[in-house]
Amino acid sequence: MRKGSVPAGPFFLISGVWIKENPMRKVLDGLYRFSGGMAAFCILTITVLVFAQVILNLTDRISGMLFGSAIGLTIPSYADFTGFFLAAASFFALAYTLKQGGHIRVSLFIQRMPKRIRHFVEIWCCGLALAISVYFTWYTALLVVESFIYNDLSPGMIALPIWIPQLAMALGLAVLCIALLDELITAFTGGMPGYADKGENLLEGNAPIATSILDGE
Repeated sequence: MRKGSVPAGPFFLISGVWIKENPMRKVLDGLYRFSGGMAAFCILTITVLVFAQVILNLTDRISGMLFGSAIGLTIPSYADFTGFFLAAASFFALAYTLKQGGHIRVSLFIQRMPKRIRHFVEIWCCGLALAISVYFTWYTALLVVESFIYNDLSPGMIALPIWIPQLAMALGLAVLCIALLDELITAFTGGMPGYADKGENLLEGNAPIATSILDGE
């Protein structure tokens, strides 16, 4: 597609040229948004649980003041469930946070590197992060299988099969691996990873973001 004209349909702009959008991009972006939505749902559930427990504690306090004894209202395994949801939220949010540039990166040196050197450094970083994430995903999946086989249960009032919260961790890590592979392929083809120059430019206003590593900053 030539420069200048704005096409109709699923296209995006790279280096002043309109490129036809790959349908897989919509699928991947939808997966990242879904994972982020699951993290938000878990945080919302924690908020509801904490609020409900506070109300029950307040009701007990009022009952003790009025009638001399508390009712004993509580949410069974309240602390366990909030911990499980917090772990699930943390892992489900990994891929979406990566794509939004929310992870902390020490970019003091990489931003001052020549363009082509930075290109190879970004590839190396994505590759190393992908290798580490695959390692943790594999062993987390093995942990889920082991907990399922031995029927490990949580120690709280409600004995929840421990493989259920562990599965959320494994799924979140798996989506992170997909996101890192996505970024690695983008860097290999000369594009700018989705996380690049997002978090670093928060204090610089609406700084322009390059669409290619080789295009410059």
